[in-house]
Amino acid sequence: MGDPHTKKTYLSLLDLPVLSQTIRVFDLNPIISDILVIVSEGDLSNCQAVAITPYNFSKVLNLVVGGSTRQESVYNGLNFVPEDTQLVIVHDGVRPFVTDKMIHECVSSANKFGAAAVAVPTKDTIKVIDENQFSVETPNRDQLWAVQTPQCFRKDLLVKAHHQAKVNQVEVTDDAALVEQLGFKVKLVMGSYNNLKITTPEDMVVARAFAHLSNTAESI
Repeated sequence: MGDPHTKKTYLSLLDLPVLSQTIRVFDLNPIISDILVIVSEGDLSNCQAVAITPYNFSKVLNLVVGGSTRQESVYNGLNFVPEDTQLVIVHDGVRPFVTDKMIHECVSSANKFGAAAVAVPTKDTIKVIDENQFSVETPNRDQLWAVQTPQCFRKDLLVKAHHQAKVNQVEVTDDAALVEQLGFKVKLVMGSYNNLKITTPEDMVVARAFAHLSNTAESI
């Protein structure tokens, strides 16, 4: 299973670090022009040496120092996006099962509507609770989707959303929510339940099972 102290971004998945698997999908996609990898300040050299340099990616433009939150990290990344960029895709480095189809449909929808995010209908019944953990409401499951990444936005819209949030000291969990704070609707694009975000050791077990099944299917 590898060194337990190794960051999840560098754990091995089909003989590549998780982050490298993720980057490779975007690096090989013809509609992607540049890739910015956002990492913590103390991890720049390690990320370059472990996840970037050995794989000769052609589109990694820069490694950017992130912030103390996901929102701050994306904001920092936006400062390095080339001036002539029209659309920006934000993706979690630990979602290695992103597909070309997700990327293309997300970009296509953002091009048309200004903002789009990959998501899947929730399988579970969701409860709203009070401060004492008593259920107070059960939303209609037909209207509930679990949002994933990639998320794609017009650059000017995303920059405005981040600036507005900074001024108003608003903290949210993803960029789609920031854009919604401007009163802008985000188009949801069908993702996949396999588009796993690896955050726990259990997730890594599932990810390796997905990868093994996928690799076996491709070999048949």
